[in-house]
Amino acid sequence: MTTPIYQKPVELLQNLIRFDTTNPPGNEKAIIMYLKEIIEDAGLKTTILAKDENRPNLITRLPGRGEAPPLLLYGHVDVVTTVGQKWTHPPFDGLIEDGMIWGRGAIDMKGGIAMMVSALLRAHTSGEKLPGDIILAIVPDEEVDGSHGARFLIENHADLFEGVRYAIGEGGGVTIQMGGEKFYTVMVAEKQICSVRATVRGKAGHGSMPRRGGATAKLAKMLDSLENQRLPVHITSVTKQMLSTIGNSLSFPTNLGMKMLLNPTFTDRMLDALGNKGLLINPLLHNTVSPNIIRGGNKINVIPAEISVDLDGRLLPQFTPDDMLAELSALLGDDVELEVTHYDKGAGEPDMTLYPLLADILEKADPSGTPIPMLLSGVTDGRFFSRIGIQTYGYLPMDIESELIDTIHAANERVPVEAMEFGTNAISEVLRRFGD
Repeated sequence: MTTPIYQKPVELLQNLIRFDTTNPPGNEKAIIMYLKEIIEDAGLKTTILAKDENRPNLITRLPGRGEAPPLLLYGHVDVVTTVGQKWTHPPFDGLIEDGMIWGRGAIDMKGGIAMMVSALLRAHTSGEKLPGDIILAIVPDEEVDGSHGARFLIENHADLFEGVRYAIGEGGGVTIQMGGEKFYTVMVAEKQICSVRATVRGKAGHGSMPRRGGATAKLAKMLDSLENQRLPVHITSVTKQMLSTIGNSLSFPTNLGMKMLLNPTFTDRMLDALGNKGLLINPLLHNTVSPNIIRGGNKINVIPAEISVDLDGRLLPQFTPDDMLAELSALLGDDVELEVTHYDKGAGEPDMTLYPLLADILEKADPSGTPIPMLLSGVTDGRFFSRIGIQTYGYLPMDIESELIDTIHAANERVPVEAMEFGTNAISEVLRRFGD
């Protein structure tokens, strides 16, 4: 008898990688239909909902005993581009080499989809009734703006998630190394998108007669300020708990460094001293901006009168666009005009109710690692589900080296073969114990 694919999360991930769902344009229909067939063959009904028929969402529900509220599992099947990247193995072949499954989406987040589908269908076919219903939502378009995926579902089909208060999604579960110790991250909060356009102006003129103090000079000054100075330090509750837990697990003098990070007088100096580790922690302690798009000038012999820079701004939880503008104004001065071009409000203070269970499962699965709550510097579809009162926990457990984290959205994305069964088992345990 042939073993069902959901019993083989490694092979399932390989198959998922082989669907090119690069977004844009996405074209997620084929992979959604593939997963629909797997789920229905295992005996569960599915619902397909779509804003665009080529970009559908899949929803399925596993009935439980009714002793706990429904739990949501959700994830996206679209991936980012591979254009301009040099891969060791083709990014959509799903090859196994050196104990790794290679391909775009291996970590972000087709690996997570394979874990969730496997855990759900194993629970269903085992015959065991779980404490509560489990809802699985597989969505497109997370890598752009969610308008065809999670956002579409929340704005048009929120009734499907009635009674849900907690969800398992992406953004955490992976390991980080600090002071020679291993820590499993559990994402409980994420930053907010707050894009800002910064504009500098100066007198135009003929390119043959260069002038000082014009728009380009003001641009250079602005970029220098952003390069060499940080916005103010803010210690949020999640980051405080995260760094305190890490510090308590380390020996002297490394633990002292973690404590100094939580003292705003020393925070930035400690971040500089930490090097690459500091780059990971820095956005958890500041509102940040990254100058990513520059527009100015349209003719080689004309000095531009106006130059604009689009800043990828990220706000800490509970901060507002007005806070971002105030901090940038204080840093950049009156020569720079600032305008918020996009704001995507995030969740408020996180609900930590489910965290102890998730941490306990990780502690038992791998006693060599310590779970820590984490604020994610980026955003996920969790921001949409938070609008209807659902707290997301980023929880796709994988014991992976930091160099693999660096391959997310980059070349040679890959995940260890053994991580797939580890993560599937952890999620299976969540399903069994949720509500107990």
